[in-house]
Amino acid sequence: MPSETRTDANPAPLVDRSGRPSAITRLIILMIVLTGAAVFFSLFRRQLGDPFLLGLLGVLAMIGVGFLFAAAIGFVHFLPRTASDDLSKAFLDSLEQGVVVTDQKGRIVYVNSAYAEMTGASTAADAKTIESLLIDIPEASATVVRLANGISDGKPGEGEVRLSQAVRPGSDPGAHWYRIKARNLKVPGHRAPQAVWELADISREREEQERFFLDLQKAIDHLDQAPAGFFSTDQAGRISYMNATLAGWLGIDLAGFSPGSIRLQDIVAGDGMALVRSVKAEPGSTRNAVFDLDLLTSTGKGLPVRFMHRVSASKGGVGGPSRTIVLNRTQGEDASAELRAAEVRFTRFFNSTPMAIAGVDKEGRILRTNAPFLSLFSSLVDSDALERRVRLENIVHVRDRPALADALAKARERQAKIAPIDTVFPNDEERHVRVYVNAIADEGSGDGAEEAAIVYAVDTTEQKALENQMAQTQKMQAVGRFAGGIAHDFNNVLTVIMMASDQLLMNHKPSDPSFPDIMQIKQNANRAASLVRQLLAYSRKQTLRAEVLNLTDVLADLRMLLTRLVGNEVKLSIDHGRDLWQINADIGQLEQVIVNLAANARDAMPDGGEILIRTRNVPAEETPAFGYRELPSIDYALIEFEDTGSGIPQDVKEKIFEPFFTTKDVGKGTGLGLSTVYGIIKQSGGSIFCDSEVGKGTVFRIFLPRYVPKVEPVAEQSGATEGQASIQRLPEAARDLSGSETVLLVEDEDGVRMSGVRLLTSRGYTVHEASSGVEALDIFRELGNSVDIIVSDVVMPEMDGPTLLGEVRKIRPDVKFVFVSGYAEDAFAKNLPEDAQFGFLPKPFTLKQLATVVRETLDGVR
Repeated sequence: MPSETRTDANPAPLVDRSGRPSAITRLIILMIVLTGAAVFFSLFRRQLGDPFLLGLLGVLAMIGVGFLFAAAIGFVHFLPRTASDDLSKAFLDSLEQGVVVTDQKGRIVYVNSAYAEMTGASTAADAKTIESLLIDIPEASATVVRLANGISDGKPGEGEVRLSQAVRPGSDPGAHWYRIKARNLKVPGHRAPQAVWELADISREREEQERFFLDLQKAIDHLDQAPAGFFSTDQAGRISYMNATLAGWLGIDLAGFSPGSIRLQDIVAGDGMALVRSVKAEPGSTRNAVFDLDLLTSTGKGLPVRFMHRVSASKGGVGGPSRTIVLNRTQGEDASAELRAAEVRFTRFFNSTPMAIAGVDKEGRILRTNAPFLSLFSSLVDSDALERRVRLENIVHVRDRPALADALAKARERQAKIAPIDTVFPNDEERHVRVYVNAIADEGSGDGAEEAAIVYAVDTTEQKALENQMAQTQKMQAVGRFAGGIAHDFNNVLTVIMMASDQLLMNHKPSDPSFPDIMQIKQNANRAASLVRQLLAYSRKQTLRAEVLNLTDVLADLRMLLTRLVGNEVKLSIDHGRDLWQINADIGQLEQVIVNLAANARDAMPDGGEILIRTRNVPAEETPAFGYRELPSIDYALIEFEDTGSGIPQDVKEKIFEPFFTTKDVGKGTGLGLSTVYGIIKQSGGSIFCDSEVGKGTVFRIFLPRYVPKVEPVAEQSGATEGQASIQRLPEAARDLSGSETVLLVEDEDGVRMSGVRLLTSRGYTVHEASSGVEALDIFRELGNSVDIIVSDVVMPEMDGPTLLGEVRKIRPDVKFVFVSGYAEDAFAKNLPEDAQFGFLPKPFTLKQLATVVRETLDGVR
């Protein structure tokens, strides 16, 4: 780089019109004036007269004496050139770059010697302004015009131009670079500012830069063609540079590569990023590490490589960029090809296995690990931990460390069978892991630095979750079967009670003293029947009458009821989703679910709060985002109940759907509310989940499958459809429930059967009874198949009701049949032939309900 000042003697400026008149000049002017005055007096002496001349001379003499006296005391003196002016001009003339100063009209005021030498001007007449010098040169004209306009606007500027030849005639041929600067200069004593132009030859500087870029390009070319790969990443792990060798190995086109477009994790296979992330530098330092892993090529194949990895960190500990040399482990001398291939296979096996592997010494300290180990225990073990020989016990919970120590002791004793250890992470008890400890047959070097045992670890968090889910499902199913069994037997008892009470009420008038007691029996029987229906709902065996529903309409109809239910202290809001999908459910049961959840939310907020009910569609692809493993990926209509209540503890949340479980005081809850909700939703084909946090509230989510209507061909009909009754149901008050037909009543419960026989006989029917399906089939045959209707229980010993129907249809296909059961109709109807027609009466039932079903089935109404 050229220096900014000249070191030789300061030459005089070529042009300098900026100085004041000197003292000599002023003295000459004074002499000329005095001489002129003397000549004037000598010529006009006669006209003026002697007295006038003497007076005038006296005046001039006094002026002269006064001037000399003033000069003597320093009051009047001749102004010489000041030292500061000399210093400024000397500084300008010593500059390496040329300087030319022009006035407001563009006339040259000052030109230093460097400018004269640069432009080849030898006299003041040869000096030209920069504008006149370069304005006609195409390469420089635009820059000169821009700078001149800037000066006119009072703005300084600069620019660089490249000329095909130098501005000085006779200079070395070839291109030259010039830097031009322009600015205004305010000079004391001058109103208008002057323009200062600077011209510097920077050709040598540009040559140095071009030489530097050429050297850099050569270095980059050498790096690109190196036999090893190289890449660098920024703090976020984005690849900012990759040499051609590595790009060729990976099949990446560098022409389309831009810095930051590829992340390191995009080209590292398997758990190799765990090895990369494990290398961390101390604050304000760098760290080097060497490890083996596989890179992914553009075709998806693995490339075994060795990383020579360097990372850095700022003084604040923030990770910085990294630099990595990559060695291709498939290349090398032919003599070691087999050994190298074996090493590559082992490394791939070691780092690609889904099992975390670590080697530990006799003291239980970790010596080395594979990538999955670092990935699994990333929060507990890193590369620094390996160097510090961290103990293996740090990866297991404190309560399981004695078991791990015992396993390591057995490994040191070369025991073959060591039981695995099921434990959890010490910093996260929700994550489960199973640890296997295997002994090593060879002692190694015997210095305590080699492995004494190989430890394998498997993440069992998902497995434990599935096991817990399966156990919970099995428990719920077992409780459901138990509840269903109780409900079935209890239904028989209630049926007898209800039918007997009906029979008594028929024989006692309201004025009878026993009438209120009989009514009390019937009312409590009905209450017990309601509890049984809740048990059946939980066991998913209740009778549902599904229909196509729109959740918006269902919630709109319930809004007033829910508002009164939650009270004035609780704010209820309903957010209806747009274009909700239809569902297929029992509206009565669905309303019971909504009311039950609203009541529970109200009870969780004794001091008031908010309840928000939301509905929306959930497409199949969005279901995994909820994190519910047992939720199938199909389209759902979702109902969310969110409250701001006290929340539900985790241990309680696991039991809320179990029957008879309640957190309320004794006498204030049966524990069947949420279990009924659970059963109704499950029987409707949906799912219900609860998310809660103590102190923040609870959210219940109900997923109901989207209803998609099936397109079926429409058959032309004339009159009544085959198998469908054409008569209309009569009003309740006008219906005659008596008859003279023959009825075969099949029931294994004696009390239910006897009550039924008594009722139907009193209605005029001819009734034959049987206690099992086998007995009923024999009676049917003895009667010569002349039975008009069979009323049969579903669950019976020897032969159940559906089997009886199948056997009877073989003899008489058109026989009318009524099933009586405490379970839902769907529980057994799916096992019957598709063309089977039958009536259904759920237990418990009254005498009137039994008579109504028999009559309607005989008349073809059902």
